[in-house]
Amino acid sequence: MERERDRLIKRENVRVCIPRYLQIGKGSLNELPEIIKILGSIKSLLIVTDKQMVAFGYVKMLQEVLSKAGLKSDVFDDTVPEPTVRSIQAGVDNVRGGNFDAIIALGGGSPIDSAKAISILGTYGGEMRDYKFPRIVDEPGLPIFAIPTTAGTGSEVTKFTIITDETTDEKMLCLGTGFMPTAALVDFELSLSVPARTTADTGIDALTHAMESYVSKKASAYTDTQAIAAMKLIGPNLRRVFHDGSDREAREQMMLGSTLAGVAFSNASVALVHGMSRPIGAFYH
Repeated sequence: MERERDRLIKRENVRVCIPRYLQIGKGSLNELPEIIKILGSIKSLLIVTDKQMVAFGYVKMLQEVLSKAGLKSDVFDDTVPEPTVRSIQAGVDNVRGGNFDAIIALGGGSPIDSAKAISILGTYGGEMRDYKFPRIVDEPGLPIFAIPTTAGTGSEVTKFTIITDETTDEKMLCLGTGFMPTAALVDFELSLSVPARTTADTGIDALTHAMESYVSKKASAYTDTQAIAAMKLIGPNLRRVFHDGSDREAREQMMLGSTLAGVAFSNASVALVHGMSRPIGAFYH
């Protein structure tokens, strides 16, 4: 009891950074035009996604929602797993050469991470290496509307992005409020098509985020609350969605758990698991 009280006292002063808007639940995708309208002066958007989202029909669905609201959109679908400096360059060129007011990131962690980097590089120029830690990027880029389709990285609510420099095999950690999406729309129906293996991999990632943020020395009473809630949501449901991807209740709980885990580690920290993953992932891809 005394140890827990000391934990709360030591970590009660915390600055929390989350998206300006969080839209959570079935059909959240349809609320996007209303959120865009609240922000004002946004008429043209670049959708950053991957070819799988195009094949599943999610990009078409998104563009129809935008078109009905009188919003123009273009698509950059060349993002790759574990995005690299080279893979995002065409997206950066699109932003620099186009007349876009905002970016929509649709997909798993890779499209969302790519969109964050494209937003900053497209706005300020330079190279991705210029923005890696220890630099803290608090300058705002183009507004980002993040729409996750997996219960995994929690990137829709984090102030981080990781881009690999393929010339040095370095996974560059970039952080700051400039990488925080303006809005996140968490619609579990977009995760119903995720295959079992990807469901397992991304679910374990989300569970690990919650565990690492809870044991982190940078944890606080606030982040502990999010981490514990995430573990309670993910723990009982991960096996369920692995064995039955059509289990809507379990999918919904997993998506919410992943988002809460993202809030937890973005405002605390991950720990050794993800610390080790960067050099290992960069070397072995």
